[in-house]
Amino acid sequence: MTTPTLTPATKLTCTQCGGELHPEAGELFVTCPFCGSTVYIDKAQVVFHWYLASTIDENEAKAALARWMAGNDTVKDLDKKSRLIGMNFEYFPIWYFKVKNDDQERIYIEPAAATSISELRSLRLPAGDLRKYEASVDSAATQPTVPLEAAQAWLAQRGVDPTQAAESALVHIPIYTFKYAFQNRIYTAVVEAATGKALANIFPAKAEAPYLAVGCAGALAFLCLATFPVIGMMSSDPSGVGIGTLACVGLGLPVGIALFIAASWVASKV
Repeated sequence: MTTPTLTPATKLTCTQCGGELHPEAGELFVTCPFCGSTVYIDKAQVVFHWYLASTIDENEAKAALARWMAGNDTVKDLDKKSRLIGMNFEYFPIWYFKVKNDDQERIYIEPAAATSISELRSLRLPAGDLRKYEASVDSAATQPTVPLEAAQAWLAQRGVDPTQAAESALVHIPIYTFKYAFQNRIYTAVVEAATGKALANIFPAKAEAPYLAVGCAGALAFLCLATFPVIGMMSSDPSGVGIGTLACVGLGLPVGIALFIAASWVASKV
């Protein structure tokens, strides 16, 4: 089986003299350094090759992972109860599409190699932070295995017309991939090394059942208490509404305290 060519076209030549051009990101017109001709770059027909520089080191990436583990989405004390078992740094390839529609510009990302972290699609890559790909990145760069045509097909499945892409590029982004163990299971999380953002698809999430149970109990309790004034109003006693209201308020205070204690306990354990 023939492996598809995945290396993007990074060599541009002057249409007048054939000299090699090196446009910067965002440039539409480039002046040829050899003959002085001005060349228009139609980015819809050119695939650039960029990379995103890393701004955090290994320790800072671990700190970013710990902050994510200690956040509101994961189980209580995941940062303390989990055990880090592996870490790897790489420049991971993604397909970057800039699509213009109705005078609005949006960026779409598709992975250019196999990964279990589909959340990479949600990354935001400002064009101003992209740099020309350099050979110095090669040693840590993962080779792309997803053809551009496949990424365009995925884009179409998301309801985006690939032909509307004003610019397409292969971008290598710096990521730290962490493997950690929690309750005899192995999980994977990624820290994007340009912004420090942590990403994960599957992780030990907070259990929703205890929170739902407390919420339902609270709603049911106060619904029952709210019926006391109604019952008092329906009674023949003129003071029934007042008595029902006092009962509602009097019982509502200890019920509210009990529910607050229960909610605090759940928050500390889950």
